[in-house]
Amino acid sequence: MGAPRTLRPLVAESWQRSARVDPDGLPALALDHDQLDDARRHGPLAVLLPVVRRLLLDETRSADCVVAVGDAHGRLVWVDGARSARRAAEDMGFVPGADWAEDRVGTSAPGTALRIDRPVQIRSEEHYANAVKPWSCSAVPVHDGAGTVVGVLDVTGDDRAVERHTLPLLTATVAAAQAEIALAELRPARRGAAVRTPDAELHLLGTDIATLHLGDRAVRLSARHSEILAVLAANPSGLAAEDLAHAVYGDAGALVTLRAEIVRLRRVLTAAAPGVTLASRPYRLSGLRTDVDGVLSALDRGARLQAVDRYAGPVLPGSAAPGVDALRDEVRG
Repeated sequence: MGAPRTLRPLVAESWQRSARVDPDGLPALALDHDQLDDARRHGPLAVLLPVVRRLLLDETRSADCVVAVGDAHGRLVWVDGARSARRAAEDMGFVPGADWAEDRVGTSAPGTALRIDRPVQIRSEEHYANAVKPWSCSAVPVHDGAGTVVGVLDVTGDDRAVERHTLPLLTATVAAAQAEIALAELRPARRGAAVRTPDAELHLLGTDIATLHLGDRAVRLSARHSEILAVLAANPSGLAAEDLAHAVYGDAGALVTLRAEIVRLRRVLTAAAPGVTLASRPYRLSGLRTDVDGVLSALDRGARLQAVDRYAGPVLPGSAAPGVDALRDEVRG
């Protein structure tokens, strides 16, 4: 398949590199659930994701686009954004786990940005694969502190995905994330080699009292601690004290009560799960996954039967906390 003469040089060169790709093909799923979960929780992409959620997700949804993060090989690790756009994107295989490397699907913003290691915008007809031609996309590669490419940030949608302000917005988000990645790389060196602790998982589905599983141990939590952890786990970028108080108590002014409960919760976590950190300003969890994550991750990948199989019941069904109620409705829906 030859590249038309009307294509921009950058795109024409990509089409030439894509000559062996089937233009009628769709990307293959290259990452399973455990590999996706690992990429989201460990390494540079785990640092990148909270920054993307904080700086880019709301604007992407309002523009009826999707935002995606891929690894250094072009495999999508996370996809979010406007619900209608996400559902439409599934038809072309734009889902977590899919391989969008240039040598797999041809010219696209994420794959080509990784191939040439520079920001790229690809308009509809510039895509090589026919299924992608209704879409436009912008992407920026992500580097670690040593300058090595570790991933890619992409926005995909209609013509709004390639508006003049889109690429600067992506570039600024990546710059913020790269600074966080560089800092994260320095911390272990300052502390020395860290002792690995077992992964902690919080079970919230189908029970009024959450259970914290750590290796072969299980710790039952109080109802209030269950609610606090459920809300914070659902907000990985963190919550201000007033927002957390409202989500747990329904009263943004219940700060004294909240802080006292946080102190008690930290003692429980220190004793039961030293690898789990509860930071302040904002309140934010790290080192903890939940059974809710498994359900939502399966939905993100389009594995609906697997999601139903993992769904053990409503999130903390006996809780009346506003934040838990919202999470419960989201997962049930």
